[in-house]
Amino acid sequence: MSLSSPVVASPAASSADLIARYDANAPRYTSYPTAAQFTPAVGAGQWGDWLARAPLDQAVSLYLHIPFCKRLCWYCGCNTRAINRESVIASYVDLLLREADLVLARIGRPVRVGSIHLGGGTPNMLAPADLERLFAGLAARFDLGDCFEIAAELDPEVLTPEWVEAAGRIGLTRASLGVQDLSPDVQAAVNRPERFETIRWAAEALRAQGLVSLNLDLMYGLPRQTAENLVTTLGLVTTLRPERIALFGYAHVPWMKPHQKLIKDDELPDAPLRFLQSQAAARYLTGKGWTAIGLDHFALPHDGLAAAQRSGRLRRNFQGYTTDQAPVLIGLGVSSISRTPDGYVQNLSLEREWRAAVSAGHLPAARGVALRPEDVFVGAIIERLMCDFAVDVAEVAARHDRPADSVAGAWTLLERFAEDALIEIEGQRLTVTALGRPFVRAVCAAFDPAAAAVADRHARVV
Repeated sequence: MSLSSPVVASPAASSADLIARYDANAPRYTSYPTAAQFTPAVGAGQWGDWLARAPLDQAVSLYLHIPFCKRLCWYCGCNTRAINRESVIASYVDLLLREADLVLARIGRPVRVGSIHLGGGTPNMLAPADLERLFAGLAARFDLGDCFEIAAELDPEVLTPEWVEAAGRIGLTRASLGVQDLSPDVQAAVNRPERFETIRWAAEALRAQGLVSLNLDLMYGLPRQTAENLVTTLGLVTTLRPERIALFGYAHVPWMKPHQKLIKDDELPDAPLRFLQSQAAARYLTGKGWTAIGLDHFALPHDGLAAAQRSGRLRRNFQGYTTDQAPVLIGLGVSSISRTPDGYVQNLSLEREWRAAVSAGHLPAARGVALRPEDVFVGAIIERLMCDFAVDVAEVAARHDRPADSVAGAWTLLERFAEDALIEIEGQRLTVTALGRPFVRAVCAAFDPAAAAVADRHARVV
């Protein structure tokens, strides 16, 4: 089912009008169903069963969560804590490898790994010796012969020459450096002092060790932030010619992340100012040669992310936009998320509980969701909208052997989007217009029957 009759777009609404109509709470759709729908009904037993029948004809992806930071940035939405005790971090590495043993015991056969991602937290809180010990342990347990990518999220302020050298020895190919904003006033408001010279040294040192792709993480919507100082930050960091830039909107959710209460509400830009910041940044980056990727990423034309977008093979997962095509993701470490064709599983989120479970020889799975055929169908629609800003619902339905009219209710919800020229509909094909791209999460939510029920768990669209 599609719109029964053509919808005539209304005269162009102002950005303020559109924000007032569509700036609701909505998921970021890094998965479907979203993590807000995970429940304890999926636990260690079901995770073990899913592992035993996981398809391994393709190489799997590994994600390792490192929940430690030197400092706690007030904007942070990650599962992490500030710590400097090397013994605690070293013992965590031991338990990561122990969890890998538990996972492999349930799988019961050799596992080829195509990519490894270190997230956090701050993975470069690991001592160089612990980093190399971790990768030696992974190489002893998994077949890494086809591993084409090793990536890590890094804090430039914590990076040392010794760590960079160790990264070169383990074969690090891609790194994301946290920048956010270089304005001292904004940095003071979020407890993250950082100098451009530090970021430049980190980029040059990593590239000297063989890094082939550099990503810089930036944010808009931070306290005291303006479009002018965001563009000034971009003017500096683009001189480093990073292959990728991620420009995330700050998600202010102090009811979920209590440390965000340290940020003063009256210093946060309102929705129209956030919108202005994101659009000014996008214009600057595309004007300098970066290709806009989906909602919030940018890549140089030669980068794999841009190539994936051109070929229609761009994907979206918990790390954002990606080229990763692996059907199985194995997450190790506290709060990490795994995926197989059967569903999603998330580990225990409290470090002490995760340590206790792994030490006792138990898979530390805490919650998750089993994938039903209708979930896979809706997830495919949402992923194409998030990645391509277009989807042919009839084609997706045929590919998944589902009736296209099972999402009939979405078309009714989308009538007002068409009237405001945010989308165009031709038969069963939906295209998000240039005007509508900042609101694509709201478009996706029309296909998500659970969106309204979990709205309070998510940040605003704009």
